[in-house]
Amino acid sequence: MMSKSFLDEYKSKLMSADQAVKLVKSGDYVDYGQFAAMTLDLDAALAKRKDELKNVVVRGCTSMHYPAVIKVDQEQEHFIFSDFSLSGISRKMADNNLAYVIPESYHEIPNHYRKNTHTDVAFVAATPMDKYGYFNLSTSCSTIPASIEMAKHVVIEVNSSLPYCYGDNRVHISDVDYVVESKDNPVLPELPEVPVTDVDKKIAALIMEEIEDGACLQLGIGGMPNTVGKMIAESDLKNLGVHTEMLVDSYVDMYNAGRITNKAKQIDKGEMVYTFAMGTQKLYEFLDHNPSCVIRPVDYTNDPFIVAQNDKVISLCSCLNVDILGQISSESIGFRQISATGGQLDFHFASFRSKGGKGFVCMPSTSLDRKTGKLVSKIVPSFTPGTVVTVPSSLTNYVVTEYGIVNLKGKSTWERAEAIVSIAHPEFRDELINACRDAKVWRKSSKIDSLYNAI
Repeated sequence: MMSKSFLDEYKSKLMSADQAVKLVKSGDYVDYGQFAAMTLDLDAALAKRKDELKNVVVRGCTSMHYPAVIKVDQEQEHFIFSDFSLSGISRKMADNNLAYVIPESYHEIPNHYRKNTHTDVAFVAATPMDKYGYFNLSTSCSTIPASIEMAKHVVIEVNSSLPYCYGDNRVHISDVDYVVESKDNPVLPELPEVPVTDVDKKIAALIMEEIEDGACLQLGIGGMPNTVGKMIAESDLKNLGVHTEMLVDSYVDMYNAGRITNKAKQIDKGEMVYTFAMGTQKLYEFLDHNPSCVIRPVDYTNDPFIVAQNDKVISLCSCLNVDILGQISSESIGFRQISATGGQLDFHFASFRSKGGKGFVCMPSTSLDRKTGKLVSKIVPSFTPGTVVTVPSSLTNYVVTEYGIVNLKGKSTWERAEAIVSIAHPEFRDELINACRDAKVWRKSSKIDSLYNAI
């Protein structure tokens, strides 16, 4: 039974979305929630106030819906949208100068809230209040606790369709200014199924050979990581653990197949630790009131010095390009922003610190240029000017394409060049070798000569 004092406080703070958004003033910074759990009613209500406001900065993270405030203000005179990491939706917005990325290493964002900026109003999606006066933040913990902590005003948008996720992701009614009950209680948006290619399967098969019993997994998003998850579910691997930033459908399959037990972990034994979840309804139903899954703020889940306390950390992420020095770009092509740093650097660094850990950055060796229709190499002599380096060459561990897997740690520039060229598409190796020579990172050896002559 709910305490009468909590219920009375709830009722005193309950109001419509139109009333709650009156908190926002011109020049304010407003947080919108993150990932799948967004504050749609408050967004729509704030958009109605367009003509009353100027230069309101709205922040999201991997936004799964097109903000109403931007739909009504394409000139950005009233609202400016910034995103910690682009989704497909916010990437299209960025292409049209309607969204801007906030560059950060993911685990540092809560500290960014505490040190470098301010939050005037935090809009937060949550489940209905429990009898103890707490709202649950559902599938999006991440940086939201820090946003709530530092915000001048906090508005909860209650959505009864949200799954209840166990972990460090609650806020008490006493820390909330206003409560808005969603009119429609929308279900969480689902990620579309990513087609799996033959190249994905080849890369996944190479990585499977590197995973041992008792490994602690961090799988990124996309067709290839999902393929690895499916292969693990169908394998005989035992006692796998999970400490990841993003929880996706493949973890459900691995758990139901008995591959994930979390018993071999050195910290958070028995728990699947994550900071946000996005997938299909299968994932959301799996998470609802599931005590084996624990959601925590990103300054815990992604802190390399915490992650590395587990042995055999396997970090698996995708990238856009790799250069001949072993630099990794996963977030932009030139000045065109594709995503953001996210947790790739966090987990790649952590996996190397972990006893028996391995960090893999993966990509197909080529892509198709949409303008010319020609095949282009994703291993390049150098990045297009403006390209953001996500993982510096000094921190790069394993790089994987369908042509092989190479470990760059401890290798000199010529050894790195040799290794990287060996996993390039054969059609581009000659060009890459010449680029390595021009860069003075190529030397003669029987191994290199045999590679060159085989082209």
